[in-house]
Order: sequence, then C-alpha cells, then structure tokens
Amino acid sequence: MINRVILVGRLAQDPELRYTPNGVAVTTFTLAVNRRFTNQQGEREADFINIVTWRQLAETCANYLKKGRLVGVDGRLQIRSYENSEGRRIKVAEVVADTVQFLEPAGARSGTAAEGDPFGKGRNEMDDPFADDGKPIDISDDDLPF
Repeated sequence: MINRVILVGRLAQDPELRYTPNGVAVTTFTLAVNRRFTNQQGEREADFINIVTWRQLAETCANYLKKGRLVGVDGRLQIRSYENSEGRRIKVAEVVADTVQFLEPAGARSGTAAEGDPFGKGRNEMDDPFADDGKPIDISDDDLPF
C-alpha cells in the first residue's frame, strides 16, 4: 500500500512549536497550495492543508520558516479523530511531513526581493561570485568531483 503526499505551497501563518510531555518537539503549520485551475470569476483558489512535523525537523521548521515562505513537503496523509468538548466526533486530515524543503531564500518574501530577483532588489553584481565577468574560471582537475 502507498500513502505518499508531495506538496509545494506557501505557509499561511508562522509555524507553531510545542513539546509533548516526553519532550518531543512537534510543529504544525498550514500550507496554502494553489489549484491548477481558476474559478468562475477567473481567480485562482488555494487549498489550505495542515502539516505536522516531529523532532529535529519540527525545531528546524519553527526556527527558519515564516508566513509566506515557499516550501516543498513530502510526507504521508493521516486521518485522525477526536471528541470535542460538546461530545461530537471530529475528523482531521493532515500531512505528517518526512521532509520539508525550503524553496527560496529567507528574505525573498520580505518585500526586498523583486519579482524574478531571488537575491533582492538593488544587490550589486559584485556580491554574486558567479557573475559573468568575461574571464575564464581557473579550476584544477583535482577540484572536480568527476
């Protein structure tokens, strides 16, 4: 049997880090994933999917992710249920992440980066060590991995 979910989207809010009574870190966040089609008004809709991470991955997500960050999530779908305070049975669908990939630089959504400019508006070409200055790059054969 296969239970695999792969998503790419933006965080709808900052992650929430908690610890279990045994001291295990757990972080939850909601991922906004755009649908491939538009609605009748021509607007693109999104699905808001709950994500759960555990242990070291949970602490990493809590420390480095913020609302609006673009991430890739690979994990499994989990359906759980609980009884609320009114005695009603509630079902919850969430993705338990095995990996979370940060897909853009940390400051890219802060308003400093221009569309199509992942390094931020106004950066000097001298800041980019890979900028094409017209000179050949001197690399010895010992430095190549192949």
